[in-house]
Amino acid sequence: MAVAALVVLSAVRALSGATDLTSSGTVQAALTAAVPLAMAALAGLWAERAGVVNIGLEGMMVLGTFGAGYAGYQWGPWAGVVFGLFLGIVGGLLHAVATVSFGVDHIISGVAINLLAPGTALFLSKLYFADAPGGGQKQSPRIEDAAKVTLPGFSDLMGTIENKRWFFVSDLAGVLRGLTTQVSLLTLLAVVLIVATGWVLWRTPFGLRLRSCGEAPSAAESLGVNVYKYKYLAVTASGAFAGLGGAFLAVSSGQFRDGQTGGRGFIGLAAMIFGNWRPGGLATGAGLFGYTDAMALRGSNAVHALLLLLGIALVVVAVIQYRSGHNVLSGVAAAIGVLFGWWYFASDEVPPELVGAAPYVVTLLVLGLASQRLRPPKFVGEPYRRGQAV
Repeated sequence: MAVAALVVLSAVRALSGATDLTSSGTVQAALTAAVPLAMAALAGLWAERAGVVNIGLEGMMVLGTFGAGYAGYQWGPWAGVVFGLFLGIVGGLLHAVATVSFGVDHIISGVAINLLAPGTALFLSKLYFADAPGGGQKQSPRIEDAAKVTLPGFSDLMGTIENKRWFFVSDLAGVLRGLTTQVSLLTLLAVVLIVATGWVLWRTPFGLRLRSCGEAPSAAESLGVNVYKYKYLAVTASGAFAGLGGAFLAVSSGQFRDGQTGGRGFIGLAAMIFGNWRPGGLATGAGLFGYTDAMALRGSNAVHALLLLLGIALVVVAVIQYRSGHNVLSGVAAAIGVLFGWWYFASDEVPPELVGAAPYVVTLLVLGLASQRLRPPKFVGEPYRRGQAV
């Protein structure tokens, strides 16, 4: 699948002349954009596997960005990451108290956090950053970036091959160079956390008990599982991951800014659903958004080439859905795919107003049309009271 996707990318790159489609710079930018989203999706995964809907991810990410801004400019990027994670935990605990202990509707609790967190962050920003050197009422002073690593020798070799512009080979070299050049230690941490989540939730007794709380809490309680305890642990971990995503966003961009998350908490939820509540699937969804976001940063020409790429992707989705028996969805995907293909050949560029919206449009289209046979945890979002098993 990955090889086929790269062949298509190579073909579109050769046809359009948009070298940014597979350049190492695009891959590096895609990684940077994908990590906060992946952490938000991972946060949603932990909460929902325990039966709690966490629509407050956006607000918890906002708390993480402020925490990174506050501690990062004073004590360094890793202190910022830790404090951002801590504030995310605070948001997670508030959500857990509301939903688990008091039985507040999960959506209402999440919306409340999303409403309160930005205002709180802005108030604290004006309080702590307005008079700080290099700061302002809506932004923190500059934060030093986390250390980055490069695979010596291999990166230079891949760069040489990338510059040859050979079909497929140079494109593969560009991708490999982007994955091995100036990679932030925070990115590597995110990869470890995604892999560790898969192992913990699906390979350990702890993970089995936690997932049972989202599938059949009454049965789990009858077998001696403390359902409240596991829900609290899961939602607290969810807040920590969301805060970490926000902290990464602030540290990688060099400062906290008001409105910095830009709806990534909600896109993270979409990536989690696309990934069918699995770590590998949500990482794929986050990578898709990161890639389209990186293309948007490359400008109108790169986004114009993305039209053709999206058209091809949707036609492939249409074929897959048709073979699965989803004829209506297949027809919709095919029609939209043909429309994007026509748009590419009938125009020379994309209007500047649409460039910034491209990551959201592309991600939601592909996630929405490709996601089928989804299986959420059976008891997710449902109220639960201790003793229901009796």
